[in-house]
Amino acid sequence: MLNIETFIFNPFQENTYLLWDDDSCEAMLVDPGMSNDMEISLVDTVVENNSLKVKYIVNTHCHIDHTFGNYRAVEKYNAPLLVPKEDELLLENMPTQANIFGLDYKQSPEPDDYLDPAIHLFLGEFKIEIIKTPGHSPGGTCLYNAETSICITGDTLFREGIGRTDLWGGSYDTLIESIKTKLFQLPDNVKIFPGHGDTSTIGFEKASNPFIL
Repeated sequence: MLNIETFIFNPFQENTYLLWDDDSCEAMLVDPGMSNDMEISLVDTVVENNSLKVKYIVNTHCHIDHTFGNYRAVEKYNAPLLVPKEDELLLENMPTQANIFGLDYKQSPEPDDYLDPAIHLFLGEFKIEIIKTPGHSPGGTCLYNAETSICITGDTLFREGIGRTDLWGGSYDTLIESIKTKLFQLPDNVKIFPGHGDTSTIGFEKASNPFIL
């Protein structure tokens, strides 16, 4: 069974996800937004209670709210950090993002590898496909498992919303194209887990998302 646990972290109310396979106990931490020791302890409780081995730490994109916990997660779990190559400049300039918001930020470690659609990630026998969906940021990426019909959409697609495109590297037209040509090609029953807010389904967003209609 592929499990997914949702945490809401940091001042931006960002969704951090922990996925794991029951049989292998292999886990993936997606968009670690932990901004303090209490928040990482919440993740660690689930990791310890399920005897998990964190195999990957993944950023769907590299805005500060989704990378707050990179330093803490890499230090804690000693797992490789995977990011979109197109967003590496954002990751390098994270202190500037933090200063804009007046936030304390521990600089993220450098990535160990890049998210590439040609390479699949595995949690036990569960294959996680990498779908490139630029627009919110140059490297926006979604993570899809066909077997369980789940897709982590980062800040590409929300319930009845889309990611903002007025930040560096954002493009409204590119984002809409990514949603229509990539995400909306998935089956309607696929459940989406966005970077902020509630879950939804591809079918619901096709019918109801005011930005796409």
